[in-house]
Amino acid sequence: MTDTLTDSAPRRSLWRHRDFLLLWGGQSVSEIGSAITVLALPLAAVVLLDASTFQVGLLTAMSTVPFLLVALPAGALVDRAAKHRLMMWCDVGRLLLMASVPLATLPGLHLTYLHLLIVALAAGVLTVFFDVAYQSYLPVLLERGELVDGNGKLGTTQAFAQFAGPSLGGVLVGALGAARALIVDAASYGLSAVSLLLIRMPEPPPHPSHKERRIRDGIKEGLHFVVRHPILRKVVACTGTSNLFSSMLLAVEIPFMVRTLHLTPSGVGAVLSLAAVGGMVGGLVARPLAQRFGSARIIWLAPLVLGLPTFLAPLATPGWGALFYPAGLTFFGMMAVVYNVAQVSYRQAITPHALLGRMNASVRFIVWGTMPLGALLGGLVGTWLGLRPTLWIAVAGSYAAVAWVFFSPLRRMRDVPDPG
Repeated sequence: MTDTLTDSAPRRSLWRHRDFLLLWGGQSVSEIGSAITVLALPLAAVVLLDASTFQVGLLTAMSTVPFLLVALPAGALVDRAAKHRLMMWCDVGRLLLMASVPLATLPGLHLTYLHLLIVALAAGVLTVFFDVAYQSYLPVLLERGELVDGNGKLGTTQAFAQFAGPSLGGVLVGALGAARALIVDAASYGLSAVSLLLIRMPEPPPHPSHKERRIRDGIKEGLHFVVRHPILRKVVACTGTSNLFSSMLLAVEIPFMVRTLHLTPSGVGAVLSLAAVGGMVGGLVARPLAQRFGSARIIWLAPLVLGLPTFLAPLATPGWGALFYPAGLTFFGMMAVVYNVAQVSYRQAITPHALLGRMNASVRFIVWGTMPLGALLGGLVGTWLGLRPTLWIAVAGSYAAVAWVFFSPLRRMRDVPDPG
């Protein structure tokens, strides 16, 4: 009998899967802590060090630059290591880095901007290794029929962290100060490390040949697998194109909401939270939708149908018409999570275990690499054509990305077949 991602029922409910619950719980706490740091670390630079706008931008960039610099070698190294152990050490390293900031504010010590840059960059590098190992470890923990459900639950809590983290971060910064608020993120990494330590399921050892192969050869093998696979390369092209135009939108959305829609800062925060609510809904419905329409079909059906209401966003006008923007953004958030759960589950299902780390790293390198370019284009086009025309271009381009997967073998498939 052919096994697919959804046509064979999971052996047991993931609510009774002890090891998955440990992984899910630890990662959920860690995601909330990281969302707090997104707010607290730049605030520490501004409030404590009087950092300039350029310095704050540079500090923010330090956390994402590692995806471009070390993602490919990280994939080759992850496939050589025990992923479970590597994830624990990444958590311990990030705990120490985040804890170093509030410690540097103690009497007799001195917090510097260079210290913050090093923390952001080093934590970013560890996050690259953790994320690559994390997506490669889930297929070890779960059966193929459980991947969509597992990724859906993880996507839901990730969206919740994006919703609750900044608000909680604001409260903690107000109560504890920007530097001390990072203690919460440090503690979250500690809890994640403990949850990983408690997982009992043994992990298959890395293949001995991996350690004998040069890292460059390993990187090449991962990239070749991605770009030569007739479906996977289309999925990567779709995600990369969508990220390019989505980054254009992100580059102009704050100026659009403030200068065109005349929203207050609290109004802007409320609008951004709605996108995260859409993401939470997407995580909850991802598995039922995959079961109803097919685990392969939902990869192109979600952006084609759920992405259509995103065109409401550029129609927003001051006053009650401003509601069009959060409406479009909410559907975009829901579509993004449903699509990502489906495509990540597909990638995990069709990739040989020995290539999981390099495949995930190669995909991350490509699809994240378009984001800085998109942000730059958003700023340039917004300055040249104006904010609303840039929004139209960004939404249209992001929606058109579905063509990559619609005109692919996925359109003739219902479910992802067993690669064996």
